[in-house]
Amino acid sequence: MYTLTQLNAMDRGTFTDTLGIVFEDTPTIASQVWEDLPFLSITDLHQAMVDIVNALSLEAKKSLICAHPSLGNCVKMAEASTFEQSSLGLDRLTAVEYGLFQSLNKAYLDRFGFPFIIAVRNHSKSSILEAFDRRLQNSSETELNQAIAEIAQIVSFRLQDLIQNP
Repeated sequence: MYTLTQLNAMDRGTFTDTLGIVFEDTPTIASQVWEDLPFLSITDLHQAMVDIVNALSLEAKKSLICAHPSLGNCVKMAEASTFEQSSLGLDRLTAVEYGLFQSLNKAYLDRFGFPFIIAVRNHSKSSILEAFDRRLQNSSETELNQAIAEIAQIVSFRLQDLIQNP
């Protein structure tokens, strides 16, 4: 855990190494937000990061989304994603559940061109499956915006895990 005082005193490289993990395989956002130091709260830091993401081009947003792993997949992923998915048992799916998640992941990827993103800490297995069904009905624009909003929620959780509240 770090304090805001410690983060605010870090050089760009250390800051990026420390917070680069909150966005899946995208440390450039932490590097960019370093320019906005100092931060008075976790909320301020989070909002500055979200502002950077919102200003990204459409292609950069899609790249950010695609950096996230599919749910219930057995691929190597960032430590935070591993923890988040394992907290719901997505790393211990039955054969039937695994097949269902893989089928839904494929349908979603085929429809939108990027993986299904959801802040799993807000959900259960069943609510994730319901969200898949519901969100597969959305437009591409709606889903891109939803994926970015879900990433923002995931980042908020990860920042709270890394930074001590004063």
